[in-house]
Amino acid sequence: MKRVKDLSLFKKIREIREYEFGVFYFFDKLVISEIKEDIVFQWEMAEKAVFAAQEIFGKDSPIVYISNRINSYTVDPLIWMKFHKNRHQLTHYAVVGQTKGSLASVVLERIFFKNTIVQFEDLDDAVAWALGKVELFGKEKQALV
Repeated sequence: MKRVKDLSLFKKIREIREYEFGVFYFFDKLVISEIKEDIVFQWEMAEKAVFAAQEIFGKDSPIVYISNRINSYTVDPLIWMKFHKNRHQLTHYAVVGQTKGSLASVVLERIFFKNTIVQFEDLDDAVAWALGKVELFGKEKQALV
């Protein structure tokens, strides 16, 4: 599978945050994660990434998130209940993965995540989709002015 560092978009990176559980790549209104092997991704971990996004983009900025599942790990689906309870600004969410574990995890996440989760097998396709959503943010903002 392709890694974020292999993308042509990588030259437009704003910031990289590395944690003991994975790496988060911040672009303009787009965050892509690569979580480490065998992690059980829990709220305390997600919260670090959320606070980083708020620090980089601002608290009320809409965000597109891509989970690039290059490794096998588990997502605690209850993350999404806490995420929504705290009113975070994740508007679009995509998962890139080809493993059975990745697909099973997405099924559980769909139960708890209030918005749509889009699945991709190719990171380039997910990025193209995400950039289209980011472009819409700009058009929506112009329409309000």
